[in-house]
Amino acid sequence: MNDCDKRKDDDEGEADGLRKIIHVDMDAFFASVEQRDNPDLRGKPVAVGGASGRGVVAAASYEARKFGVRSAMPSVTAKRLCPDLVFCKSRFDVYREVSQQIRAIFRHHTDLVEPLSLDEAYLDVTEDKLGIGSATRIAELIRQEIRAKTKLTASAGVSYNKFLAKIASDQNKPDGMCVIRPGEGVEFVARLPIRRFHGVGPKGAEKMSRLGIETGGDLATKDIEWLRAHFGSFADYLYRAARGIDLRPVRSSRIRKSVGGERTFSRDLSSGTELRETMEDIIDIVWGYIERAEARGRTVTLKMKYTDFQIFSRARTVDHPIATKGEFAAIGRALLEDILPLPMPIRLMGLTLSKLEQDSKDEVERPDAQLSLL
Repeated sequence: MNDCDKRKDDDEGEADGLRKIIHVDMDAFFASVEQRDNPDLRGKPVAVGGASGRGVVAAASYEARKFGVRSAMPSVTAKRLCPDLVFCKSRFDVYREVSQQIRAIFRHHTDLVEPLSLDEAYLDVTEDKLGIGSATRIAELIRQEIRAKTKLTASAGVSYNKFLAKIASDQNKPDGMCVIRPGEGVEFVARLPIRRFHGVGPKGAEKMSRLGIETGGDLATKDIEWLRAHFGSFADYLYRAARGIDLRPVRSSRIRKSVGGERTFSRDLSSGTELRETMEDIIDIVWGYIERAEARGRTVTLKMKYTDFQIFSRARTVDHPIATKGEFAAIGRALLEDILPLPMPIRLMGLTLSKLEQDSKDEVERPDAQLSLL
């Protein structure tokens, strides 16, 4: 891996016509808020989420991550990995309040802010409000201001496009920064493990490994026709990403279309009991995503993939935005009950909330809004 310096005191070498993009990502946001507000939790492994048998981890502190605890993991599994794990009930009203403080810091420097969730956002500082000129310096100031005003840490990535900035923000976590300058992107991506590519999940990485693709450099050797033959509509993104190319602008007003998640099972499921239990897991995880995105919508869609790979979906639309987990869960459960018993076992189940209505113009459409729960 081509390590990126934790700090860069000089400018990022802005080239003519290239944007200055910052991606800011809070460090273990939910868990860090809980540790901040409860001193007894500091330094301890903490998970936000339900501790019951069917509970799911919504977020994990870095102390918990050392034991392998991750978000979307069943709570029983997390507790087995880390017997001393402390569970905290989620407090989304508090997380939203802190998120608004952080967004105000962003807007002190630029109006081009594209939030991805409560805890991360892209900023375009090509023309910053304070006339600082250096995206690197602005990112440093933002991290300092976040620490001073919220007592939380953030990591930042600085580059000339969104793809590279997002990768960079993860490079020196927690509480770190990475800058990828013009001229450095291609080499940086070439050494990047394919699993680090945004949108490439465990299953995708396994498939690429079977095809001889382990790094961005391996991916760059494949032409677009080969990629399309193996990855379909995902090929264009992969082709550009392998070359460090991303022309997407930072948009502060593009409306998110949907948010959801799906789970692929290690074995096919068919019994009503197993399917209902799985539905509860998916409801917990997807509602966490909905809360983080501050999204409210009117349509819930249930998706299933049968053992023969046929895809089935059923949706229900209500006449008002779904504002509570209870209502979302009730609709998801009803959709499942309507189709039981199944004609054959399934290998995948997912839920999506769509027909979204945002309270703020800052809500954006994420290219990764449909998240995998593998």
